[in-house]
Amino acid sequence: MNNIYITDRDYLRLQSLVQLVHITRGPQIIKALSTVLKRAKVIASEQIQKDIITMNSRVRIKELKNSEEMEIKIVYPKDAHLPKGRISVLAPVGTAVLGCKVGDEIDWLLPQGTVTYKIEELIYQPEAGGDLDL
Repeated sequence: MNNIYITDRDYLRLQSLVQLVHITRGPQIIKALSTVLKRAKVIASEQIQKDIITMNSRVRIKELKNSEEMEIKIVYPKDAHLPKGRISVLAPVGTAVLGCKVGDEIDWLLPQGTVTYKIEELIYQPEAGGDLDL
């Protein structure tokens, strides 16, 4: 299991999201995100490494079995739009890549089985770009 890192700002926002979704939609929806938050190391936004996937990061991942690549942006549920590659942090792949770094491999559970992706490139990270309030 890879170490995962989350900025202090993302952590606070995601904790609020977990509480809201838990109340409005039930605990099953946020179970994976809650697990990630419990095991994550929280880092000051200004000190997060530039290769860590944070909220609003754009990342390219590759499915290892068939080498298919996807470019996705990890966003809050209200900003999700699959046709534009904006994936909710509550979606399995959104939760899986959050806090990981380039080179990490993640398992994504699909109805037909588990698929393994490798994080190939972090195209944009808000903190590295000086956008600490996204």
